[in-house]
Amino acid sequence: MTDFSHLNKKEQPGMVNVGSKKITHRKAVAKAIVSLPENILTALQKDDFKTKKGSVFQTAIIAGIMAAKKTGDLIPLCHPIGMDNCEIDIEVNSQNEVEIYCTAEVQAKTGIEMEALTGASVAALTIYDMCKAMSQDIVVKEIKLIEKTGGKNDFKRD
Repeated sequence: MTDFSHLNKKEQPGMVNVGSKKITHRKAVAKAIVSLPENILTALQKDDFKTKKGSVFQTAIIAGIMAAKKTGDLIPLCHPIGMDNCEIDIEVNSQNEVEIYCTAEVQAKTGIEMEALTGASVAALTIYDMCKAMSQDIVVKEIKLIEKTGGKNDFKRD
């Protein structure tokens, strides 16, 4: 195992110095899963995923993109980076769970995984928020990195 990247020589928190890194195209895909009780999923499907608060999926998409853009403000040691692209895709899988995929891309000296993870996370939390009046038995089951490219190491989850 390598050392934690966000600790300096005195073992105190610090940003990673990316000054000498090359600018490369970086892309990350993150996934979140939201498990909704059957009554909520049925009601959402019946009403084309719209509630009195608005379209659940459309609102979650916008919230996820907005959050991804603010990642450097939310995660203390993340570098603030401008994204070249951010897309959120939401679908209901065969287990009647809501799957959220956030894809983020940038030309930069540092990765974009945290932006993708933040986007997927906030989209999932937005779905929770918009549906919680019907039940608090909503579970954000997992948030994980699916793949990343660019930089020193690529990653792809099996």
